[in-house]
Amino acid sequence: MKRIASTCLVALALAAPAVAFAEASEYQPRAEATASDYDDALKAINRKDWRKAITSLESAARVDPSNADIQNLLGYSNRKNGNLDAAFKHYDRALQLNPKHLGAHEYVGEAYLMAGKPAKAREHLATLERLCPATCEQRELLKKAIADYEAKPR
Repeated sequence: MKRIASTCLVALALAAPAVAFAEASEYQPRAEATASDYDDALKAINRKDWRKAITSLESAARVDPSNADIQNLLGYSNRKNGNLDAAFKHYDRALQLNPKHLGAHEYVGEAYLMAGKPAKAREHLATLERLCPATCEQRELLKKAIADYEAKPR
């Protein structure tokens, strides 16, 4: 059964847009119910149904509260739904659980740009530069987001 769930998660990650998460293939559910909620959340994210994604991820987090991937996606979904306060809370939790979580560093950096705090975004870019000195997708995406932010007239 675990193999089927893992295969489904990998298939979803491959079929989804780029945002649908390198973390999806790394996620190891603690229970079948969590995997189902996580699957539902990924599908909702790909449909940009942020409320459904949040509901599914909150359910998964109740079963697996120490999972940084779930917390990161809760941050992402809340940010996309316009709730930066909740997004920051979940990104902070993801980074407490896993300080090297590349996706959480990228996404919290993007949230700081939305909040008008580019210096904080650059701090997370610096962390990504330390975590993946050669290159990584998250570092390049945050670097581009910062450049785009700084190129816009204020």
